[in-house]
Amino acid sequence: MRRCSIRQWDSDSPVPRDELLKNVAGADGLFCLLTDKIDKAVLDQAGSGLKVVSTMSVGYNHIDIKECQKRNIPVGFTPDVLTDATAELTIALLLMTSRRLLEAAEQVKSGGWGSWVPLWMCGPGLSGSTIGILGLGRIGAAIGERLLSFRVSKILYSSRSPKEETAAKLGAEFVSFDKLLKESDFLIVSCALTNETRHIFNAQTFKMMKKSAILINTSRGDVIKQDDLYSALVHGEIAAAGLDVTTPEPLPTDDPLLTLSNCVVLPHVGSATVETRTSMAVLAANNLLAGLNNQPLVAQVEVS
Repeated sequence: MRRCSIRQWDSDSPVPRDELLKNVAGADGLFCLLTDKIDKAVLDQAGSGLKVVSTMSVGYNHIDIKECQKRNIPVGFTPDVLTDATAELTIALLLMTSRRLLEAAEQVKSGGWGSWVPLWMCGPGLSGSTIGILGLGRIGAAIGERLLSFRVSKILYSSRSPKEETAAKLGAEFVSFDKLLKESDFLIVSCALTNETRHIFNAQTFKMMKKSAILINTSRGDVIKQDDLYSALVHGEIAAAGLDVTTPEPLPTDDPLLTLSNCVVLPHVGSATVETRTSMAVLAANNLLAGLNNQPLVAQVEVS
């Protein structure tokens, strides 16, 4: 294996576009993050010697995959290693939202905690509820496994096609998207962002959900049309929402969603465990090294 000469952007802030374009010239490999837009301009600037692009993420919407395919440049990503961390975070966000934990903690800090009141800070429990999952892939299945311990009544799921083996393990029922909307007490979004799923949650779909429903999104921000979500939360079309992903990211501090007590927004920390981020970095590096040495990538994006 040959030695590598590395040019690194040494900052926690995203690399500025002009710096990326300047420093990618002549690169043999490119290691990137979700915050780096790898498009035709970047690939052109890199030149014909670019052999591999590796992203330290499971998502790859920031990379022009078709343009990479045209140039026979394999793209590596980091699936599987963040499944457990994201599933755990989804359950945490579900509990934070349903049990109104941020509201309750704020009441302690602000002096709102007074004498015991029977229905103060009450929210719906998971036991006996109907859970809907949009997208029963690796992460969706891991979320379902964890929900079983809460003694939920029923798990429904919707996806492009039935996932019979996975569903059988969970006792989950494959339903249409419309039925998922209408019957779920808690609806968890765990699908990929595609042309079909972009803004799949909008003014029309919110009206189909239960007024008591809680929506949790740990997939991609653009699955939800956020202006419509704000309206649905304000007008009581759904009860609450919990988001670990938004559009844009970071969400501006003056975004109207942040004014709502029934909306919990986290800063995209689904994979934020030390073990998971370390595994992601190692896998992304191994993908990069494999590509530089003309070997199959450990985990390569395959798009038909």
